[in-house]
Amino acid sequence: MKRRKFDRRAVPANAANGLDERFQAATPLRRLFNKVFPDHWSFLLGEIALYSFVVLVISGVFLALFFDPSMRETVYDGSYTPLRGVEMSQAYNSALDISFDVRGGLYVRQMHHWAALLFMAAILVHMFRVFFTGAFRKPREANWIVGLMLFWMGFVEGFAGYSLPDDALSGTGLRIASAIMLSIPVVGTWVTTSLFGGEFPGEVILDRLYIVHVLLVPAALVALISVHMGLLVKQKHTQWPGPGRTNTNVVGVRMFPGFAAKAGGFFMIVFAVLAALAGLVQINPIWLFGPYKAAVVSAASQPDWYVMFLDGSTRLFPAWEIRFHLFGNGYTLPPIFWPTVVLPGILTVLPMLYPFLEARSSGDKSIHNLLQRPRDNPSRTGLGAMAITFYAILLISGGNDVVADKFHISLNAMTWAGRIGILVLPPLAYYAAYRVALGLQQHDRAVLAHGVETGIIRRMPDGRFVEVHQPLPLPAGARRGEEEYAGWVVPKKMNRLGALAPPVKGFFLPIERPAPPPEPTGHEAEEPGEITTRH
Repeated sequence: MKRRKFDRRAVPANAANGLDERFQAATPLRRLFNKVFPDHWSFLLGEIALYSFVVLVISGVFLALFFDPSMRETVYDGSYTPLRGVEMSQAYNSALDISFDVRGGLYVRQMHHWAALLFMAAILVHMFRVFFTGAFRKPREANWIVGLMLFWMGFVEGFAGYSLPDDALSGTGLRIASAIMLSIPVVGTWVTTSLFGGEFPGEVILDRLYIVHVLLVPAALVALISVHMGLLVKQKHTQWPGPGRTNTNVVGVRMFPGFAAKAGGFFMIVFAVLAALAGLVQINPIWLFGPYKAAVVSAASQPDWYVMFLDGSTRLFPAWEIRFHLFGNGYTLPPIFWPTVVLPGILTVLPMLYPFLEARSSGDKSIHNLLQRPRDNPSRTGLGAMAITFYAILLISGGNDVVADKFHISLNAMTWAGRIGILVLPPLAYYAAYRVALGLQQHDRAVLAHGVETGIIRRMPDGRFVEVHQPLPLPAGARRGEEEYAGWVVPKKMNRLGALAPPVKGFFLPIERPAPPPEPTGHEAEEPGEITTRH
């Protein structure tokens, strides 16, 4: 009987064939691996948020092994000498143990906090990119809404995690949150007592926030990220206009192996930056704040940056209290209701509706897979600048007590500067951004019409000096003077036209510098009526 020869080289192929015969995975995997990603730096912003979320999950699992969210009173007897013998909650006690007694605990806790800040920052900047380039237009309105929901779920997740250590700073934040909930008409008292299990602070809030922070909101974030990525794969990427790029194709790098290798390297870079921040830059030193006591609230009690705009809106809003009677009962709307409940509602609903409002106002019902430069839609760019200015004023006003103290400015003056600025500066930002966008667009049109500046100055027979312009190359069949503004980059330098070879790029400095342009000969300089110079 002849013995069959065993071929080890065929084992991977045979195993793959066996899996495919059972699960039919080859076709979807082939489609996934052949997906094309545009090769532009602006598309990396969303990836930073994704990679930060991965670091958040990994570091959060480590911290969950040692953290106890109980509000049961205990006496600290750990390594941090200044707090020994102090009564505190078990949550604060375990947070101190993680920081001082668990090997690597402080490092992981700081990495977790920095990753949360980077996650929210990346989402916000990514949404700015999507807004300014028009990537939210049909058919991607749903993904824009999912992105907004990701921001607000991250907001809730960050606030819940910020409140868990039960130190003086996080306890102050919970006290403010309870005041905000109490300000809601009719149902405010019920909501607050239900959440806190009675009067603030109760005995159950940290246990409930812990479940929200480690289970409910992370599950919602994973679901939203999955929907976001699924829509992205189904609808394909947007891309910048350019040669060979249309509304029906995607030009870029295949997912495997090119994009996968780049994404893996980029994840390592994001992880390395977070690791360096965790080891070198201190954040949230809870041992300096001490345990939370309701009667002890210090100045400079600011939340994380993505929550601070609500702090700023509360500080700027006037102390207008509205009292009214309804069905024989008296009700009061405290001043905190408008900047902390109504304003977030507006900031949630209005951006969600914006894609439909813009499409309705412009009458645009077509599908868009090509992006727009901000200069090519001045109205949208102005609105974006207006929103950023509005947010920045609230963010600065959230720390106006610190600014007033450090720069020796009246706190009252800082408050009124914020109130005036919130009304005056956003419209000015809209006007400035609108005019700048029009000016940049007009400059592109001028280059399109007259050509690229060459740096060559000629003196005409009548004594005038003029600069020589190099006309742009014309597409096939077009005539000079009939060039259309395509809404994409117009060459502004000669090396963009191939007249000068660009230098070969190195890591820090060019490896090879281009040859200098030829100098004019004596005969060229002596031609009658011309003087040629370069600048």
